[in-house]
Amino acid sequence: MLTTTTTRVLGPAELDAVLAILARDPVSNAFVAARVHVAGLDPWRLGGEMWGWYADGRLESLCYAGANLVPVCATPEAVRAFADRARRAGRRCSSIVGPVEPTSELWSLLESSWGPAREVRGCQPLMTADSMPADVAPDPSVRRVRKDEMDKIMPACVAMFTEEVGISPLAGDGGLLYQARVAELVAAGRSFAHVEDDRVIFKAEIGAVTSRACQIQGVWVAPEHRGRGLSTAGMAAVLDYALRDIAPIASLYVNDFNTAARASYRSVGFREVGAFMSVLF
Repeated sequence: MLTTTTTRVLGPAELDAVLAILARDPVSNAFVAARVHVAGLDPWRLGGEMWGWYADGRLESLCYAGANLVPVCATPEAVRAFADRARRAGRRCSSIVGPVEPTSELWSLLESSWGPAREVRGCQPLMTADSMPADVAPDPSVRRVRKDEMDKIMPACVAMFTEEVGISPLAGDGGLLYQARVAELVAAGRSFAHVEDDRVIFKAEIGAVTSRACQIQGVWVAPEHRGRGLSTAGMAAVLDYALRDIAPIASLYVNDFNTAARASYRSVGFREVGAFMSVLF
């Protein structure tokens, strides 16, 4: 018997079914799940569309299409359908990111029409931690950034983004959207830093948040302070905040070539549970 499939933009009526799919892998799906929990499926509030792939009338796979294109629990058949839709719509995103297998397949189908990419990061280990390390003391100087400290945290955030992504977040709109996102995390109490002499020397944020998992991002140490173990003690402090105040599992993903960061995260208790892939435009 032939399976009947279809792909379409999802709306509020499909919210429960979407949440059920996102719950299949709360760690890998934390970014999209966090957006859906806050904004629902209204494209304006969500910041993009949620595409659904149906097999015999049952919703099986998702793809978030906003500033990022993110396949979610996507089967090979669903990836092909999402690629067809994305190709017809044209590229509107700044990256494709998600678990390696579906993201790699998605990019292979889109590269001829969307390429070339500015950079492809083919293996970014996904790491998780659900308890504090017994042998690493959290840095007591790491604390939540206050709302009146935007002038201190923004230069560090811009430096981190530029170093990590390869372009400045101030390009285009002058950084208005990026500054708004940083301010949002500060206001939510999810921006953390070690400040010395009014200058940030370590910082990190807890970005995506659900009741089941959260995602640490934007980890950065000022260049002149690197090699002193600040990232290890700083990450222990951020992990403590995450597990105590936010969610039972903390996650992050890191470039495979960043051996120093991976070693630092492992020493705090993070373990590799999978891998992501990012295609940057």
